[in-house]
Amino acid sequence: MRASVTIATAVLAAAAAVLTVLPRAQAESQIDRGKYLVVVAGCNDCHTPGFFFGKPDMARYLGGSDVGFEIPGLGVFNGRNITPDKETGIGSWTDEQIATAITTGKRPDGRQLAPIMNYAAFTYMTKEDVAAVVAYLRSIPPVKNEVAGPFKPGEKVSIFTFRILPPGEIAAQAPK
Repeated sequence: MRASVTIATAVLAAAAAVLTVLPRAQAESQIDRGKYLVVVAGCNDCHTPGFFFGKPDMARYLGGSDVGFEIPGLGVFNGRNITPDKETGIGSWTDEQIATAITTGKRPDGRQLAPIMNYAAFTYMTKEDVAAVVAYLRSIPPVKNEVAGPFKPGEKVSIFTFRILPPGEIAAQAPK
């Protein structure tokens, strides 16, 4: 009997936990849904200045990272400004261009986004979810922030960089 009560209590607690999270997953508005997806997908990680230093600059939320990722043979790439700023962000892109970049990695200018951008996984998003992300990105305050880069292999880098090395390579010594 005691085991049955313990199991029943655990099941009810688990159900309550799921029900408290569920409203966030089933957001009331398209913009709320988009915000939920942007947060869960970790977009703010790579697109918000200061995030990788443990102090995200929320005044420039999604305004572009100050840290890049070096990929051997490709260069250094950092999260761009994905706010609706028309000059330094994606404000001049159409909804379709934003959706295409999210799900295929193709920018409006035809350039392919770096593979550090998780567009391959985002191809599994529903059209409704992609539209919600686009709606959310359109709803946030524009941030005027020109992001340095990308940097071609051999180009001098002006930002902090995570280095991605293939197996068998030797990490460069840290600067003295």
